[in-house]
Formats: sequence, C-alpha cells, structure tokens
Amino acid sequence: MPPAPRTRRSYDQYCAAARALDAVGDRWTLLIVRELLVGPRRYTDLHADLPGVSTDVLASRLKDMEREGLTTRRRLPPPSAAYVYELTDRGRELLPVLRALADWGAPALEERGPTDAVRAHWFALPLLRGLAGLGAEGVVGVCLDEGEFHVRVGGDGVSYGDGPAPETPDALLALDAETCVAVGRGALTVAEGVRAGRIEVTGEGVLAKALRAG
Repeated sequence: MPPAPRTRRSYDQYCAAARALDAVGDRWTLLIVRELLVGPRRYTDLHADLPGVSTDVLASRLKDMEREGLTTRRRLPPPSAAYVYELTDRGRELLPVLRALADWGAPALEERGPTDAVRAHWFALPLLRGLAGLGAEGVVGVCLDEGEFHVRVGGDGVSYGDGPAPETPDALLALDAETCVAVGRGALTVAEGVRAGRIEVTGEGVLAKALRAG
C-alpha cells in the first residue's frame, strides 16, 4: 500500500510572515532555493551540492516547492534525457530574502568548522553585498581556491551563477575564501583588498575600474 501523501503543516495565522514560513520554513527548502538561484539543476546536482540531505527529504521538498509554485521541472531537449528543476518567477523573488539571511549570517563565517562542507558559489550571496553600489554594471567572474562562480551586477539587480560566466566577464576577481568572507561581512572593500594585495582585479573596462576604485 503506498504511503499517504505528506500533509504540510501550517501556522494557521493570518500573517504574511507566517504564510511565507508555511511555504519555505521547512528545513532545506531555502538552501534548495539557494542552489536553484544559480540556474536549472538536475536532481543529482542538487543532491551533490546539498551535503547532508537525504534523497527522500530532497525529493519531498522539491515536490512541496513545486506545489507551492516555487519551482518547475522540465525535461532537457535531446540528446539529453535528464530532467532539471528551476525556479519560477515566484521562487526567484526569494533572492532578496536569501541575501538578507546571508548578510545577517556572514559574521558567523569567521571560523570554518572541521566538518563544514564548502562550495565556491556559496560565497556569492554574501559577496553581493560587497559588490553593490559600484555605479557600474556587468559580469564579474570570481576565482577562489574552491572553484569559480560569476555575479551580474547593476541593471535590473544582481544575480549569480556557478562556474565561469557563459560570456566574457567584464572583470575577474581572484581572492581566497577568507578575503571573500571579509568583503561579504563589510569588513573589507574590494578596493581595500586590491591595495592590500589580497584581491587581484583583471580587466580594463568601467566595471573593473569601479572595483579597483571602490
């Protein structure tokens, strides 16, 4: 006999915050959003970049998120037969929520625990704070020892993606994770990091010059 469908718990409160937590307050849900903000991901990719989540919980959360209108699932065109999950417009509206959480949580990154997993693109959210207000727009490629990610700044807002940018970036940042965390916490600007020899900026365009100037 198949198991009964999971019943979503609700706070049963006529409150915007409570309704939001009804949709995204379960453990792992917002971290799945974090992963999907980089773009469509296969189930195996999500599982690999969410160390500690069980396959059952991940599958359950993805179903819940689809039911809440936060994600969709689609099949990739031939020759691939894989399905990918991606955020809907409603799901992408959670970016400012994740950014606020990252800003609030950045001070807790002062020390990395011995069992802490790490992925390069996890540094994108706190780094967005340090790249805001530059007065220039474009794509910034970020190179850490842990890997690469890219960030789009200016224009209609900010977004980020895992790995190298699909187009030639307007500027490249090379730095270590500790420096990236310092920029994300607001303890160091990119320009200060450049002057201290902790950050290397490559590029000669407006965005690269803005990064050097701070």
